[in-house]
Amino acid sequence: MNMQSPAQDPDLTYLRLRTALECFQKPWGDLDEGQRETVRTRAHRARAIGARVLASPQAFGVHVPEETLDHALAEIRGRYPDAAAFLRDLHAQGFDEPAFRRALERDLRLEAVLDRVAHRADPVTEVEVELFYHLHLERFHRPETRGVRQILVTVNPDFPENTPKAARRRLTRMVRALRRGEARFEDLAARHSECPSALHGGLLGRVPRGTLFPELERALFTLQPGEISPVLETEVGLHLLRCDEVIPAGTVPLDQVRGRIRTQLEKRRRKACQRAWLEALMAS
Repeated sequence: MNMQSPAQDPDLTYLRLRTALECFQKPWGDLDEGQRETVRTRAHRARAIGARVLASPQAFGVHVPEETLDHALAEIRGRYPDAAAFLRDLHAQGFDEPAFRRALERDLRLEAVLDRVAHRADPVTEVEVELFYHLHLERFHRPETRGVRQILVTVNPDFPENTPKAARRRLTRMVRALRRGEARFEDLAARHSECPSALHGGLLGRVPRGTLFPELERALFTLQPGEISPVLETEVGLHLLRCDEVIPAGTVPLDQVRGRIRTQLEKRRRKACQRAWLEALMAS
């Protein structure tokens, strides 16, 4: 078979550059010979498929807006350390930016045709969404989580108020004030905590097991809503925790995941529609 060299075929050069970035996250110039052979094979295959797609009736009237083209070009440039590195990779293969832009426009037209084909897929029905949910309930399991706030005081012998003894005394006084109702946890966190969560009253949010330091997790998952931990120590410093809420383990309700399921099924169906169309096109 007589195949054009990349220098003779800007579209093939573009596909080679794109495939190198997608497959190996490297520009063509940084690939070893084995990787280059993989890229060459895939680029030639993509070139042949693209030619058939763009010659199909479904490609009639497909146009790529300039704004879309500009955005795509900027995204590709952004994968390089700087603009000079991008241009070096182009020039190393006898390729300039205007030719690259034309090849990119071709690739975007190809994507637009495939998107047009994908939208011929049958819509996902409500019955299909519900069936998927009930057949895959294990995917929608929600582990037990706890809503938690924290006060963190780091330990640093170079600062009198942060020596181990002084830090523990400070937190012990806070515990007493909280248990007597003389202070609000949120206010103490805002004034004294050295964690970024201090800006939000110490709020860490809802956390499952395996998220916090083991010393904190063991204490948190014994607390009931509104309860405060004793002073806890980790490699970061000394902590107080307050449990705000307990969200039991269970299955996420269908209404909370209905949209996500529909999107997933639609994406799968559109890809299947594209694949079937391409197979028929290449076999014709």
